[in-house]
Amino acid sequence: MIFSAIFILAQLWQNSSQTPQHMNFNKDLSIFVIDDDPVCQELYKQYLLNMGFTRISLFDNGQQCINELTRKPDIILLDHQMAPMNGMETLKKIKRFDPDIYLIYISAQQDMKVAIDALKYGAFDYIIKGNMEEDLLGAIIHKIIDVMELVAKKTPSRMNKFFSFFSL
Repeated sequence: MIFSAIFILAQLWQNSSQTPQHMNFNKDLSIFVIDDDPVCQELYKQYLLNMGFTRISLFDNGQQCINELTRKPDIILLDHQMAPMNGMETLKKIKRFDPDIYLIYISAQQDMKVAIDALKYGAFDYIIKGNMEEDLLGAIIHKIIDVMELVAKKTPSRMNKFFSFFSL
């Protein structure tokens, strides 16, 4: 597993200048990556850098991330199997702090209960490690950006709300 991750990481660095056209998303997003495995952290960081994102913060455990939530991340990539607090506990605390943070739950667990619970507690999507993560991650982030744009269009500004009060 570690050798394959290192091989993939080497390929990503080699191909980092080749960014697919469909990966040109909004690059100003703040993304937190929470994983206790440094190889996985670097792998996800490189995926995100290849997509053009630069505001990436890495955390070794859920508590470190929770302590930094005041920095208002747009997207969080969260691993399931961590200590001392697992991904599900971290997910619940993040959503309690801010239910509007988009969270992608990443796990080697193929247990449907873990996936269902992650979605039930507010994860935007669930990725099983080793299943073409880069392509899937890019597609999910693209969906998140689409949702963010729709929400921004639907959310009236305070001035619009104020003036709509007088047009009753």
